[in-house]
Amino acid sequence: MNVLATKGEKGLSMPEAIRKVNVIGHLHPDTDSICSAIAYAYLKNQIDEPIYEARRAGTINRETAFVLKHFGFSEPPLITTVTPQIKDIEVQHQPGIDREMSLFAAWNLMQQIRLDTLCVTNGKKDLVGLIAVKDIANANMDIFDTGALAESKTKYSNIIQTLNGEMVIGDPNGRIKEGHIRVGTTPEMMEDSVLPGDIVLVTNRYETQQFAVECDAGCLIICCGAEVSKRVIASAERHGCAIIITPYDTYAAARLISMSIPVRAKMLEGNILKFSLNTSVDDAQKIMAKSRHRFFPVIDEEGNYVGLVSSPNMLNVQKKHVILVDHNERSQAIDGLEQAEIMEIIDHHRIGGLETSGPVWFRLVPVGCTCTIIYGIYQETGVEIPANIAGLMLSAILSDTLMFRSPTCTPKDKAAAEALAEIAKVDIPTYADSMFEAGADLTGRTAEEVFHQDFKVFSRGNVKFGVGQGSYMTDNSRRAAEQLVGPWLPEAAKDEELPMVFYMFTDVKTKTTDLLYYGNGTDEIVERAFEVEPKDGMAILPGVVSRKKQIIPPLMATLQNILDEDE
Repeated sequence: MNVLATKGEKGLSMPEAIRKVNVIGHLHPDTDSICSAIAYAYLKNQIDEPIYEARRAGTINRETAFVLKHFGFSEPPLITTVTPQIKDIEVQHQPGIDREMSLFAAWNLMQQIRLDTLCVTNGKKDLVGLIAVKDIANANMDIFDTGALAESKTKYSNIIQTLNGEMVIGDPNGRIKEGHIRVGTTPEMMEDSVLPGDIVLVTNRYETQQFAVECDAGCLIICCGAEVSKRVIASAERHGCAIIITPYDTYAAARLISMSIPVRAKMLEGNILKFSLNTSVDDAQKIMAKSRHRFFPVIDEEGNYVGLVSSPNMLNVQKKHVILVDHNERSQAIDGLEQAEIMEIIDHHRIGGLETSGPVWFRLVPVGCTCTIIYGIYQETGVEIPANIAGLMLSAILSDTLMFRSPTCTPKDKAAAEALAEIAKVDIPTYADSMFEAGADLTGRTAEEVFHQDFKVFSRGNVKFGVGQGSYMTDNSRRAAEQLVGPWLPEAAKDEELPMVFYMFTDVKTKTTDLLYYGNGTDEIVERAFEVEPKDGMAILPGVVSRKKQIIPPLMATLQNILDEDE
């Protein structure tokens, strides 16, 4: 299959504004999977907007690590899911507020930006608290808490701002450390109520102001914009009493002054429900449904506060955009693919059961390697191949075709490899030996690591099975791998939740595969599929080196026959 839709003369038309496109190979990536992603992302960035990024869906094997290092590349960033995340929705980027901001200022800000929740941050943008409109309302209703200013060590500047006042005596940055809020009426009425350190609200009566000062009040709030006599000022200075003048009357000032306390006194500090930019939208919606909160803080990968999200934000999710290389089966693809926008598929395997939400650029060519197809696209588009990219593509072809020994190898593969080798200035036999030896090195490796270096899951009807492969240049390295991985196959089947697993240990030079297997009925399946007599969980298959052409088709046919017999 070779279906091509064009964007002018450059490629696929994009259905919507796209931030970036992830170019991804299959799970348990091999050399072709990684090198195809890098090479194709580079090509797309030359002919389109530079928004294409190569990613890996799993841990790279030693062969691939050798290839990347040899040609000067770092590992592509890991991506574990393409499920929509918080980063894919519109986050309300409301800056965090300072913990010393007054409740009154916070409430005014909420009215201005039409949010009922504000996040409190420190100088490093760390999320330290959350203040909601209900918290401010509760504080405002607590009319009997006359000691709140002192308890919260409120700055005088907060009072000045809240009461729209002016400080006559005192330090605006000073803090109230003691006392309660009192309303001064007459000296007779104040005699038993005003205590040292109290904040006293008074009018323009001289005797009332002076008496409050002589009672050692901590702060005098003079209402209605009344002037203060020089005598009262002088007396206040002697007694260490601050004086603030406000244009508000006593009633308004008395109601507002408690709103001067800093938000830190009423904010939620612990157990804050928050989301990371990487939190999936599905997970966030489940949490929101169980919470009474409307807005939720968002933090980035470094833990810095970013903004707020609410349920309505979840209605407009931008899908992630992906290009799949070297696979087109759901079982081999990254999580969340059904919720992503697949733009292109470049592959050389059988057509799998993958569904897309719309038309895609789908190029499926029966060659030995995906990089052979990509080489052809470079030729079609006229994009020059850099030497290091050519080296990656050459490595992929050599790996997938076992240096042209595999029956999957076609003349196109060999021609592409030779052309790429010339660009990369590489001697194919010498380089291939080094690459395969690097991949076969078992030093410090576990059975699980070796097993997953090239493992894929397939299905026939309701039956799923996995087939892995390792290629080795020497008999000793192949046998060492068999001894390491063979005993681990039962555990592998359990971990992968598969009824059957098969593993190919292929001798590249002799073109022979030792097929190890585990699972109920696998002896019969192997015997019927390959017409051999397996022994002790292993079948020797001379001339078999290709999983795609020599292992998967017979296994599929045998499983189908068994299913038909059971009906």
